[in-house]
Formats: sequence, structure tokens, C-alpha cells
Amino acid sequence: MHALSIPTWIIHISSVIEWIAAIWLIWTYGELTNNRSWWALSLAMLPALISAMCACTWHYFDNPESLEWMVTLQATMTLVGNFTLWAAAVWIWRSTKSDKDAIKPKPIKSES
Repeated sequence: MHALSIPTWIIHISSVIEWIAAIWLIWTYGELTNNRSWWALSLAMLPALISAMCACTWHYFDNPESLEWMVTLQATMTLVGNFTLWAAAVWIWRSTKSDKDAIKPKPIKSES
């Protein structure tokens, strides 16, 4: 636990809490709007959360060699998370693009 300073621990832990809150809020937004693409974004955030938890766990135990596999897991989850977040962003972009095609805006002034 002595591997990081107190301010660094505060940043690490608050970032994990913030990420959990963001996942929950995005999931809730998806439920309220009944838009599954937002649910996909919240699920796509999970690998990055796992990555952050790996980093915190490794540092908590003072970076032992026996837990070096967590560094590999963290790197892998970061890579996977980058791709899942990209895919979720594309899904959201496509869903908003199709919504714009489906809804025809009404003119502000009458045409008479």
C-alpha cells in the first residue's frame, strides 16, 4: 500500500467510483430513453473498469512479482475496453443517424 502517495490513492479510488457511477447513469439513461445503444455503452465501459481495478489491486499489495499477471490483465482490458468503447460509440452514432432519417422536421412557418 506504500507504493502510492495518499493524493494518488485518492485519485485512483475516486476515478473507479466515478467510472462505476457513470456506468450506472448511462445504463439508467438507456432505460429512460429505451435506447439499447446506451446500454451497450455502459457494458462497453466494463473492461476499462476492470483495468482500473487491476491497477488499484496491484498497487494496494505494493506491486509484488506474484501479481505481475495483473499488469498484463490491465493492459489487455485497456485494449479490449478501447475497442468496446469504439464499437459502442459507432452504435450510438448509427442509432442517432437512423433516428434523423425517420423523423422529418416540420417547417416553422406555414407554407400558405
